[in-house]
Order: sequence, then structure tokens, then C-alpha cells
Amino acid sequence: MQEKKDGATYAPKGEKHAVCAPDEFKVGVIGLNHGHIYGMCNGLSEAGADISLVYDPDTEKVKAFIEKFPTAKAASSREEVLNSDVKMIATAAIPCDRGDIGIDALKHGKDFFSDKPSVTSFEQLNELRSLTKLTGHRFFTYFSERLHVEASVYAEQLIKEGKIGKVVQVMGWGPHRLGKNRPDWFFEPERYGGIITDIGCHQIEQLVFFSGAEDARIVTSRIGNYNNSEHPRFQDFGDATLQCANGVTGYFRVDWFTPDGLGAWGDGRTLIIGTEGYIEIRKYIDVANSAEGDHIYLVNKDGERHIPASGKCGFPFFGRMIRDCLDGTENAMKQSYVLRIMELALEAQTNAQWVEYTDQL
Repeated sequence: MQEKKDGATYAPKGEKHAVCAPDEFKVGVIGLNHGHIYGMCNGLSEAGADISLVYDPDTEKVKAFIEKFPTAKAASSREEVLNSDVKMIATAAIPCDRGDIGIDALKHGKDFFSDKPSVTSFEQLNELRSLTKLTGHRFFTYFSERLHVEASVYAEQLIKEGKIGKVVQVMGWGPHRLGKNRPDWFFEPERYGGIITDIGCHQIEQLVFFSGAEDARIVTSRIGNYNNSEHPRFQDFGDATLQCANGVTGYFRVDWFTPDGLGAWGDGRTLIIGTEGYIEIRKYIDVANSAEGDHIYLVNKDGERHIPASGKCGFPFFGRMIRDCLDGTENAMKQSYVLRIMELALEAQTNAQWVEYTDQL
């Protein structure tokens, strides 16, 4: 269970369901700074992609990656991957570098799949927006807290079936475990992007998605450092309130306060309130009840239900993303939507009020 207790190495796995022929969709990887790259490549390979090339200046990271994905060959440079015949570039580089890798990928005629946050500046975002229009190639972000959580995928089905009526509010909680031995860049806002850009973008994406809207505005946002005075610029708390374009309201909180005794890296939850019921998603653990994740609690006119969602629907995003790149469709996620979610995250981060915390103990 160690992997599940460490969010940096948590990499979900699903059933294999190839949507393309062998060698039809090759993927090159640039940047192994975050373990999310393993979850990203699990999803891609399960959907039929070939993980064919990998580059990182840290050869030990490359060696460990190839042990997990033996079809991948070590590239000698970033340029070798960019100039190869891969269809897509995937990255989990240091967050501030991801946008630039995406810009290079699109300029080299590749589609781009980035760990979140996929950008840390408006300049990167605007360049990617321009290049997607110019080149026709796609830019995707790994919003794993919805796309790679089976309970979240199943909750989408329940909402479409009308199980809770019309959605009126969505609330999200995204606590994370800080852990030990974090690299220096992890504590530098200009490199990791700030807490809302980094892990808050997950929550913004879920709020907008489950609302049924395609846009929203940030009403208010806050950030602070409550318990990491040795890193005074680090942000260990953030929250925000949103107003979606269709009137649905949303609130989320993210933090780095997961206690050591929890059996998962974070007790991530989403609460979706409708006119005829509500859904609570307990993503990674059901505290003091089950160490397994993917729990849904549904309450409506028919009563109260606990639904273990594991094994019910899989992770369709990855196959849809591959087919979108091959077919020119937008079934996985609209390009305008991906860009807008990251724009909202940057807006919430940039305009966040800094909370001055005074330790009274």
C-alpha cells in the first residue's frame, strides 16, 4: 500500500482496451520529475498506445521508467524525441517547464499530453492556444482526480441518468500528503506554479465539468502558509469559490495537511448537490471503513446507496484522447475547455488573497 500513501508515485491501472492498431499511436516521453507520468502512460498503453521513447537528464529515472515500460527506448536528448515519428509527447517535467515542452511538441507536429499543471504562466497558455489553432494538433492535461478515478467516471453516468436531478452546487476537497524528500523546486512558487495552479486546477476542472457548464468565473480565492515556515514562500493551503456560466456554484479547498495515519495520500472527495438528491465521491479511501478507493454515496428519492465503483466503467478518457488525435474529433475533452480550465487556475492563483496566519498555540 506504500504507493497509495504517496501521491507522487500513485499510478492507477485499468483494463486493456486498445483503440488503435500496434504502432499506430507512438508516444514519446520528455521529463520524469513527477510520478504521475506512470499513471499517464499506464492509461495510454492500456488504450493501445506504444510508449516508444523517453528522455530525462537523470539516467536513473530513465532506467526506472524503462523497467515499467520496456517498449520504451532511452533517447539521447529532448530533440531526438521531438524529431522522431511519435504522434504524441507526454510530460511530467518540473511544472514551469511543461508549457515550453508543449510548445515545442506542437511546433514539431506532435500532440501534447501534460501532467497537471500543464502551464504556470499566461504566456505559455497563450502560446499553446495560438499553436493549437495554427497547427491543428491537440493539447491535453492529465486531470487525474476525475479522469483516472473510476468513482468520478461512474458519478458522471449517474448524473446523466438523472439520479440527482439538476446539479446546483459542486464542492471539492483535495488534501495531499507533503511527505519527505521533496525536491527544491517543489517549494518554489515560480517553479511549481502555486498551490491553486498546481493541485487546484484538478478541483476547478471537476467543478466546471460536473456543473454541466463550459465556463465559469472565479469569485474569490485565497492561499497561505500555515505550517511550513522553513519554506516561507511555499503555499500549503488554498481555496476558491466559483460561479459557473449556468448558475451552478462551486467551492474547493486544497492543502498539504494529510496526516501520517491516513492510509492514502489524501482523502479526496467531491460532493455534487442536485435538485433531487446528492452524490458524494470518496476517491481514494473510505476513512476507518475501507482502505480501497472508488466509493460513491448516492442519496435520492429511492433512499441511500453505497456504490463501490471499482470495475464498473474503467477509464475511457485515454482511448477517446487517442482517437481524437487520430480522427480530429473532440470526444475526450474540447480543446477550448482544456485551455479555459488552466486559464481559470492561473486567474485564481494570480488574484488569490494571502491569508496571514498567526500561531496561537
